[in-house]
Amino acid sequence: MSSEDSLLPLGKSLANAKGWDDFTRTLMLAGKALTPLPPPSRNDNTAVEGCESPVWLAFSHDEGCLMAFSPSKVIRGVLAVLLEKANSLTKQQRAAFDFENYLSQCQLERHLSQSRGNGIKSVIAKLKDI
Repeated sequence: MSSEDSLLPLGKSLANAKGWDDFTRTLMLAGKALTPLPPPSRNDNTAVEGCESPVWLAFSHDEGCLMAFSPSKVIRGVLAVLLEKANSLTKQQRAAFDFENYLSQCQLERHLSQSRGNGIKSVIAKLKDI
């Protein structure tokens, strides 16, 4: 596994979670720690199409990083894991990175419903495009 593929702290915490309760608690705490995309930036241009729960994703020039928000606690946790990795990569690395594999290494794909998984694919597509 290259350094680009290695799990970051949130990903490691999820991968090492013992059981469903620990995994869910870890995911919820990750979502609570996510710095949210400010409400004025949550608009049609930053909305991610194809998600069951509303999701907004954008690059914040003020913060110098990607930021996101969803009212769903589970999705906020997933966004926190994705953004932790995405913000550690250059734009070119992000465009080529296998986020699905990363989420699999974090044990996330086995805990997401199919509809949430489809929405996360839309989030990943937008992440790679920003």
